Amino acid sequence: MILHVAADGTVRCLYGEEIDLPALGELTIRRVSHVEPDERGCWWAEIVLDGVAARLGPYARRSTALRVEAEFIAERLL
Repeated sequence: MILHVAADGTVRCLYGEEIDLPALGELTIRRVSHVEPDERGCWWAEIVLDGVAARLGPYARRSTALRVEAEFIAERLL
């Protein structure tokens, strides 16, 4: 899990349970994406983060869409 700490002390990350996030202080959790299949069974990741919208796919496997989704979000948190 990668934590991005801003100069003002704000911490941003792709949510995970690898560490106890509430131990860092008050949390604001916001969903910025979802992964859904289309009518043909192909998987898409739809993301809106910091004003940037992306629709990634199609992918044959849900696991691939989830991986690409996490990578996209992590890159933008840098």
